[in-house]
Amino acid sequence: MQNMPRLRKFGSLGVKYAFPAILLAGCTSPVEVPLQEADILLLNGTVYDGTLGDARIADVAIVDDRIVFVGDAKEANYSAPVSLDVTGKYVAPGFIDPHTHYDRDITPWANDPDKSLILPAIMQGVTTVFVGVDGSGHPAIGETLSNAEKKGVGPNVAAYVGFGAVRSMVLGYSDRAPDADELGTMKGLVSQGMCEGAFGLSTGLFYSPQSYSTTEEVIALTKEAAARGGLYDSHIRDESSYTVGLLGAIQEVIDIGDATGIPLHIAHLKALGVDVHGQSTDVIDLVEVAQSEGLTVTADQYPWVASGTSVSASLLPRWAQVGGEEAMIARLRDAEDGPKIRAAMTENMRRRGGPDSLLLSNSTKDEWIGKTLQDLSEDWNVDPVEAAIRVLEQGGAGLASFNQSEEDVKRFMQQPWVMTSSDASGGHPRKYASYATKYAKYVKKEKTITTTEFVHSSSGLVADSLGLVDRGYLKDGYYADIVVFDPENYAPRATFLEPEILSVGVVDVLVNGEFAVRDGEPVNSAPGRGLKHMPTEGTCE
Repeated sequence: MQNMPRLRKFGSLGVKYAFPAILLAGCTSPVEVPLQEADILLLNGTVYDGTLGDARIADVAIVDDRIVFVGDAKEANYSAPVSLDVTGKYVAPGFIDPHTHYDRDITPWANDPDKSLILPAIMQGVTTVFVGVDGSGHPAIGETLSNAEKKGVGPNVAAYVGFGAVRSMVLGYSDRAPDADELGTMKGLVSQGMCEGAFGLSTGLFYSPQSYSTTEEVIALTKEAAARGGLYDSHIRDESSYTVGLLGAIQEVIDIGDATGIPLHIAHLKALGVDVHGQSTDVIDLVEVAQSEGLTVTADQYPWVASGTSVSASLLPRWAQVGGEEAMIARLRDAEDGPKIRAAMTENMRRRGGPDSLLLSNSTKDEWIGKTLQDLSEDWNVDPVEAAIRVLEQGGAGLASFNQSEEDVKRFMQQPWVMTSSDASGGHPRKYASYATKYAKYVKKEKTITTTEFVHSSSGLVADSLGLVDRGYLKDGYYADIVVFDPENYAPRATFLEPEILSVGVVDVLVNGEFAVRDGEPVNSAPGRGLKHMPTEGTCE
């Protein structure tokens, strides 16, 4: 007697596959294994499946948009019209980037239609990106995801509803608390975003106008996300020593979790600036105590000692930005406010490591790019703060701010609750090279973490923490989001002076079972989908 292959069907997707037959112990003659048909076979790869288990040599079979088998395809009698020998290559779940700014590339009005393919991510093996971060996500989540699909997107897209977008819709850039009616309107907008598929509420409490909020206001809105099964994602109020301090900002996140019961996620975790170098140990202690008390707390991190910011965000006090850019420029020229702003800018420049640690990386003035504020101050024969003000008066600029210590970066990276991210935005190589850099520098060269930990922190950990269903692992029945990369050649090419160079070493990328990269080259396909979080049953009309 023999075991017959069992057919399994994935709900309404209509995807069928057969489990391989096996030989029963005690049989005296071989059992013929039925032919198994797949669409694509990846053969002989070194498989890292997204768990913390050891790698193994195995084959991966794909039917339609799903993985149907991981194992020995020959023994299971699998065949496919597309069979790729990936001997010596690493096969992993497609990486999931929990913090990006690709919103700007997937909007219908983006100038370059090719940008929606998001090649900087795809060419690193990223197959899903989260947008709406730092509180930016418009509550019309359904429209955001629909627009992405209509335009044609390379990776999958998931989204947050953003506190900043909600607050500015109701209160503009005013520095005040909402009244009861306004707070009710804001709650309704968060509810709308969650019911349209947002994975949670995102905040950017460092940035105006979100910085004008109280913790109680944030808690009131977070409860709307919590009631619908979402999570709380936050660019915290202070990553340095600007206001409440790094530890105070981490404690605020924990307080929000205590008040709402919501899973907590800290965006681009770092200890920013000379005043807080070394505080990674204290941050880890705070998080682990909260975890031991029953809170779910995770974080993401990009593998760079430089953050990406702007002259205004890094140097101006928040009160100077109330009312927008025109009001800010007027205050700079005001006899009373101007000196106060300059004093604050001097202090902020110090905490970030001085003017030679602030590199202009993104500007309409090409001649500024690649120069530090120290360079500009010498070129213009003014002090560095006046150089920064001159930049602000001419439209501002993006900065690469070299403000972290390697020891803090590594210590955070080694925590089992910290995942990989890019914070992908212009003027910084992190958009084009974060995953490749983490592997080439921190896995291969410095051995800060292992390849298994790198893959897990870039795939399975992200899916589990943020609520993605059937993604993040190479397992039977999971979506076929897969990266194949060459361990000898997977590396960054982007630099701070040339930040827009694609990484190398990715051989193949599949998104929902379709090739986005083949033999090291993008195929200009758009197989990505808009991914919706399902709200808790009964919480949306």
